[in-house]
Amino acid sequence: MLRGRWIAMLLLCLLVAGVFAWLGQWQLERAIETDPPAPGATEEVQQLSDVLEPGQYLPEPLVGQRVETTGAWVPGDFIVVSSRFNDDVQGYWVTGQLRVDERVSIAVAIGWAPDRETADAAVKDLEAGADGSEVDITGRIISDEGPRVPPHSDPQQLDRMSPAALLSRWHDAEGLDVYRPYLASTTATAGLVDISSPVPDEMSPVNWLNVFYAVEWAIFAGFAFYLWYRLAKDAWEREVEEFEDEAEARATAG
Repeated sequence: MLRGRWIAMLLLCLLVAGVFAWLGQWQLERAIETDPPAPGATEEVQQLSDVLEPGQYLPEPLVGQRVETTGAWVPGDFIVVSSRFNDDVQGYWVTGQLRVDERVSIAVAIGWAPDRETADAAVKDLEAGADGSEVDITGRIISDEGPRVPPHSDPQQLDRMSPAALLSRWHDAEGLDVYRPYLASTTATAGLVDISSPVPDEMSPVNWLNVFYAVEWAIFAGFAFYLWYRLAKDAWEREVEEFEDEAEARATAG
């Protein structure tokens, strides 16, 4: 182990173990939230523009945050989304494009309907009232569910609340900045039912998955030293075996 070859191998293992140790520390730093949101922070209504910028992904601590904003409904963009559950009852959401600023919009889930007929009737009412006047909306900001390919039987059907999918059907979308999450309105209009949106569960300040990764990196660092020891020992045992074979051969020849 004191030969130059094995000392060089030890230095290489030290370098590898140091990288693994740094990765483990990096994981630990992200495993523990040093500044977690205060209990009940999601229930304090904030301005949408103070919480998030258009195009940004919604950070996990802000999922379900109550926000308020002001804007105008864009006519022709009230779209029904199916497979929406309200207190375990399946139904429909009526959604709309709310223009909150010049060339800036957010998708809003306006309310829930138990059947498609009620949802379609609400769309007609909303279209009739979309005269460009401003409305105040308060609700929870929720992450995009992601688009899904519609069934062949109804290519226009939407069963995921995805602003990206809604954007593809909105009017006047040229050069439009859109919020990635959507806003689930607290108070429904147009004869719809309020969307059930319970208080989000309080998150643990410890991310156990990152802790597990940090432990893995520590094991890898230890394995680097074990690998050096194992290779050096194997080389030593091989030399001892060769020496004993040579000694036995000389004894036999003598």
